[in-house]
Amino acid sequence: MMKRLLLTLPLLAGLVACEQLGIEDPAKIAAAKEAEGKAVGSACRHASRAIEDCYLLNPKALKAAVFAGWKEMDEYMRENKLEGVTPVVPRGPDGKALPPPDPAASADAEGKAEAKPGKDAGKEAKAKASH
Repeated sequence: MMKRLLLTLPLLAGLVACEQLGIEDPAKIAAAKEAEGKAVGSACRHASRAIEDCYLLNPKALKAAVFAGWKEMDEYMRENKLEGVTPVVPRGPDGKALPPPDPAASADAEGKAEAKPGKDAGKEAKAKASH
């Protein structure tokens, strides 16, 4: 009996270290998905999105968790008389966010637009200084 116990202890110790081997705990995965779904639902409600839109925009999220998060945020916002925030990220017809504009292209356009008034301003300053 004692030999069996001594033989099984190293095996049990090895199983405890499964996370170190890259084997994930199903309970932790489920808890993470639940928390992520609640966060998605809360964010959707805060962004004044309907729950149906939230489901459509987040098809991989657990619907029950999304609803729970949406409902919790709705109650919180009503109790504290908070208004939703209007989403500012443009979305395409498929509901996905459009890529941000190219910063280099917009910087070039701004630089060209500012260059012309800058030259005129310099000429005006020289003319005033000479008078």
